Amino acid sequence: MAGFVLRDCRLFAGPVDLTSVNNQVMLSCELEQRPTTAFGDAGWRTLLGGLFSTGIDAAGQWEAGVDAAAAVMPVDPASWDGLVGRQAHPWTACPESADVGSLAWFTAAQRSSYKLGGEVGQVAPWEAKAASSGPLLRGVVVHAPGVPRSTAGAGPGSNRGPLSASQRLYAAVHVLSVTGTASPSITVRVESDSDNTFATPTTRATFSAASAAAGRGQLVQVAGPVTDTWWRVAWTVTGTAPEFLFLAAFGVA
Repeated sequence: MAGFVLRDCRLFAGPVDLTSVNNQVMLSCELEQRPTTAFGDAGWRTLLGGLFSTGIDAAGQWEAGVDAAAAVMPVDPASWDGLVGRQAHPWTACPESADVGSLAWFTAAQRSSYKLGGEVGQVAPWEAKAASSGPLLRGVVVHAPGVPRSTAGAGPGSNRGPLSASQRLYAAVHVLSVTGTASPSITVRVESDSDNTFATPTTRATFSAASAAAGRGQLVQVAGPVTDTWWRVAWTVTGTAPEFLFLAAFGVA
């Protein structure tokens, strides 16, 4: 396989699209190695895999401005709220693009550090670290972030296959902008069906309603067994003249 240069990576953290102010992202996944060496192992060390852990390192150009309840959130309020809020929210990294069907790596992670500021005369930088509070998922984008939604609807289907009794489908949603009046909100749900027509869809999980002030980055899971093979997101909206931009991704583990 040919080498690959990171040029159009997309990064989303909770309710913010970091792409235009981000120039570095690294995901790491580690498996603890627990020794089980005993007499009779012929002098060789033996190990068992323990717990997984995932870390995220990101950096870019700092920007501030509006408060955390604004329609589109910049780096500073989102980073600060993520750190002091002490809550895990989804992080999604797309190595090439965030179009429907694009590869997406995502997890629920809690910010563990936030750095800002640097030398005089230099572009103001930011750095952030986050530690996972769940599995690292290798999945796909099922709703692209650049498609505005103002009425109830459903996204395209994705053939993620059936779920065995030991599997779960994980879904991440990042509500990136909220506009409108009369308290606009969007409620996203996960649906499945036996084929791509979605003639009789079944709701498998529902995210909390997302508004300008709350619920804009969430992760849900669907436990198996599920025999349906096709999956999608659907949504309802409230408010006067509402419009929303959001990204959604699915992964199975």
